[in-house]
Amino acid sequence: MANHLSESLPERTFQYQSSLPALPVPTLEMSLSKYLDSVRPFASDEEFKATFDMVKKFEQGVGKDLHQKLQQRAKTKRNWLEEWWLDTAYLEIRTPSQLNVNFGGPAPYLEHCWPPAEGTSLHRASIITWHSLEYWNMIRTERLPPQKAGKTALDMDQFRMLFCTCKVPGVKKDTIRNYFKTESEGPCPSHLVVLCRGRVFTFDALCDGQILTPPEILRQLSYVKERCEREPEGDGVSALTSEERTRWAKAREHLISIDPHNKTILETIQSSLFIISLDETKPYSSPENYTNMTLEALTGNPTIRWGDKSYNSIVFADGTFGSTCDHAPYDAMVLVSFCWYLDQQVKATEGKWKGSDVVRPIPPPEEQVFTVDEKIQSDIGHAKQQYLESTQDLQVVCHAFTAFGKAAIKERKLHPDTFVQLAMQLAYYRLHKKPGSCYETAMTRKFYHGRTETMRPCTKEAADWCAVMTDPASNGDVKRKAMLLAFNKHNKLMAEAQEGKGFDRHLLGLYLIAREEGLPTPELFMDPLYARSGGGGNFVLSSSLVGYTTVLGAVAPMVHHGYGFFYRIRDDRIVVSVSAWKSCRQTDAASLYNIFCSSLHEMLHLATTSQL
Repeated sequence: MANHLSESLPERTFQYQSSLPALPVPTLEMSLSKYLDSVRPFASDEEFKATFDMVKKFEQGVGKDLHQKLQQRAKTKRNWLEEWWLDTAYLEIRTPSQLNVNFGGPAPYLEHCWPPAEGTSLHRASIITWHSLEYWNMIRTERLPPQKAGKTALDMDQFRMLFCTCKVPGVKKDTIRNYFKTESEGPCPSHLVVLCRGRVFTFDALCDGQILTPPEILRQLSYVKERCEREPEGDGVSALTSEERTRWAKAREHLISIDPHNKTILETIQSSLFIISLDETKPYSSPENYTNMTLEALTGNPTIRWGDKSYNSIVFADGTFGSTCDHAPYDAMVLVSFCWYLDQQVKATEGKWKGSDVVRPIPPPEEQVFTVDEKIQSDIGHAKQQYLESTQDLQVVCHAFTAFGKAAIKERKLHPDTFVQLAMQLAYYRLHKKPGSCYETAMTRKFYHGRTETMRPCTKEAADWCAVMTDPASNGDVKRKAMLLAFNKHNKLMAEAQEGKGFDRHLLGLYLIAREEGLPTPELFMDPLYARSGGGGNFVLSSSLVGYTTVLGAVAPMVHHGYGFFYRIRDDRIVVSVSAWKSCRQTDAASLYNIFCSSLHEMLHLATTSQL
């Protein structure tokens, strides 16, 4: 009977957290062997021989000691990587987060219920905010089902970071403040912050413990908009969040020193559920072309985005939406799950509110006014200027390839993600006449507090296939054979990475152990091939499958001469966002996208005429 009872109870969001396995440490031999494989496409025979000897020396000498120390660390921590990864990938970085680290993207609602339309933005925003609050409540009451890979439970810890979370700048290193609590843990902040024309407003999203209805939220948003239209613009303090991290930390310290109330306002913003940005731009888009929305989400007005917040919901004046989010507290899959939920809710209700229109007597939003002095005003001016210069340098292309999608690829018994990755490799090879070091995100959420591992798609097999594809003497059979070898290698490496058997995070661990022990940096990490193959965050292609839903995001390239390449795969289309820096003469996002499309056609043709 007890058994039967437990089976009928719904699973709670965080119920498997305590039983998830610890993140494993791969064997040193396996990691170094994979590393040598990964540098092969970027090395001459002579260079490879030198690196091979260096790696063997590392394996038998200092590497062995570092690996043992890493194993010791793994015995005392369920996730030996967690703190290190946060620090090195996010919190110690000093470049401005808002363009270099944050991700942003367009909302897909215009594909069904909400095409661009004048005068609809606040009404739609109230509905989308209501659905967002419902999602927060589901996590808070642990009614959001835990995600699984097959029957394996995945870590859900990152979902705690979606709401009531903010990064706070430090002079040397930032910190993450998370104010979220589940119902069983205690009270959780329930206020929202609205940014409009450089001003900050806040209101509680609950009334008598109940979430405000869309008509009530509409009243609050209308109040903010009307006041901002009648009165002068605000100081735009939030622009400071787009600044270089140490400068922002010092400006923040100064802001607090002027007036203790400024600290209270900062706390209000940091602990808020999320930010609603009322944006006056009209980035008209269509389901075939999301370029303007994506660009606005990534590079829009810094006085109405709080760049350090884990979620900024951007409401554009033409009734379309976007978002920008700090990447430190969670990976894109959390946001994708949330936005997919919103999209499904909007679709199911046809974007309409079907409940009561009664508005309860709730207090209007309160404006939060910072006390600023000349120094802060000058800091804001500087932040806006550097942000403007860097955003003007970002090129983004975001289009739907509609000739075919997942259905046609699966029909040929090929993996859709691998298909897109290899088409991207081929496009880069065609454009730049050489292989491109590439990072693809592999998820490690099967493990306690797992986040990501690097999967390196530019394998020797992929590079060989690209060479065959561009050789006029190669026939169809040779091309097909080479393509299948590249597919198989990619699939194998991805499966291993998801099982914690990648090598990039392991090498990072060895590097950090040496740093913590005050040892000289091992030769392995100084080798030119280490950086040329992408090590140390030097990948020229930074890529990720955002999923098989309608949700898409984009990120700036990892290096100046590189590309960001993000995509979603639907049954009938592949929607891609490519980013590049305009100031780099060698790269061009539009050219890469166009060649990518022709590569997709060529690959499908190869797969169709083959005897797979």
